Amino acid sequence: MRNNDEMDLAIKYALRFGEIAVRQGFISRQQLRESLEEQVSNKSYLRLRPRKLIGEILFEQGWMNQNQIEIVLQEIANNRR
Repeated sequence: MRNNDEMDLAIKYALRFGEIAVRQGFISRQQLRESLEEQVSNKSYLRLRPRKLIGEILFEQGWMNQNQIEIVLQEIANNRR
């Protein structure tokens, strides 16, 4: 089970990932909202991980492709330095 710090980090990451994806024009705010709702409502007992990653949800919905996800992840990595 995740502790509160890990959950806070996951939420910050999801929001950050989504905001960058919106800013890049890869997804709309509505798509981000729907993906975040799915992430929160995801039935963790059916999965090995507690929650799906926001990028995973966006990819499964067909709203982002692998290249776009990599661009967002690279921007996150660059901002952490």
